[in-house]
Amino acid sequence: MLEASAESSWIEIDGSALRANLAAFRGVLGQGDTNHGERKLGIVLKANAYGHGLLETLTVVHPLVDIIHLISPRDALLVRKYEESRQWPRRRLLVIGATSPEEFVQLAEEGVEVTLGDDNAVAAVAALQARGLRAQAHVHVETGLSREGFFPSEMRTKLAFLNAPECPFEVKGVLSHFANTEDVTEQQYALQQLKQFDAGVTSLSALLGKNSADFERHIAASAATLVLPQSQCDFVRVGISLYGLWPSTETRLSAKIVLPNLPKLQPVLSWRCRSQIVKKLAAGAYVGYGCTFRCERETRIAVLPIGYYDGYPRILSGRAHVLVNGHRAPVLGRVMMNHIVVDVTGVTGDEGQVVATLLGSDSGETVSAEMVAGWAQTIHYEIVTRIGSHLRRIVIDQ
Repeated sequence: MLEASAESSWIEIDGSALRANLAAFRGVLGQGDTNHGERKLGIVLKANAYGHGLLETLTVVHPLVDIIHLISPRDALLVRKYEESRQWPRRRLLVIGATSPEEFVQLAEEGVEVTLGDDNAVAAVAALQARGLRAQAHVHVETGLSREGFFPSEMRTKLAFLNAPECPFEVKGVLSHFANTEDVTEQQYALQQLKQFDAGVTSLSALLGKNSADFERHIAASAATLVLPQSQCDFVRVGISLYGLWPSTETRLSAKIVLPNLPKLQPVLSWRCRSQIVKKLAAGAYVGYGCTFRCERETRIAVLPIGYYDGYPRILSGRAHVLVNGHRAPVLGRVMMNHIVVDVTGVTGDEGQVVATLLGSDSGETVSAEMVAGWAQTIHYEIVTRIGSHLRRIVIDQ
């Protein structure tokens, strides 16, 4: 039976799959690279946990990881508040996104680690000093993504404030982000980025008069963790694959070659919707706006109260199918703001309510995020992260 819910549409989060994916990555750490000690497992809960629900995902993974990465300072403060409400021990949190001077103060007050990746850090110095606060910080090195961070050659000038008396920032780590590990099976550009990363660590070490080993280094997200063992450094930042999704086909192909044992990733998210109406239409009847679909025969349809407002892409009009009773039910006509119409002829024998699976499995059939992304001419990252945050997430264990 499918999970019951008071809402017409809801998201199911498989807690056992989340735990299995974490265990799989614990097994990946260190494979293929024996020149490094034990690595820590970090995860990324940005973008509402890739659409899976920040707090719902947190409830499962919190005791099982070493460090949690977030993009938004607001999300980090929410996690701290949630930990307090549940009387959980504080987990290491690191904000790797843009942070205003005021947010640097708020994060320092809550013991959240911060990233120095732009000039806002300089503006935060006085505010932190005025409050008598210190913040543990990670310096972002620009290695070739052309986003945040400091080039190794400019650290001596742009980060000189770190050597000033009473500087409130204690540099704990150094990070960067790969630009092109997922779309290729050769990693020449990534290897160049690793060299640039090492140069950044060396430059920062010289600036602060420390050894490179004094800093925690991290650059590997899901794909690099799987296909570039040497990039795992001191800890990794597992994002999309925490949720059971391979970063790309190329990543999976490369991992088969690189890793002694290919991890089995289990998709975590299922999206269900109860029908609003099930009824018969006569041959010749039109369906939906623009009259883009006309029934060639008597057709039983199910109207589902879900649409592009909820994150079901409009481009899926006439292209996609959902699952009803373990069978494929094609989407008829246009995806509307709050509705889609699917063909359930032969799938159900009456006009009783049905439950459709928009993403996930039902009786051996599956509609995967990769499949929907293909219909929508995009990537599965976008499909899951754009599922409406207003939809209820329910943690289940299967």
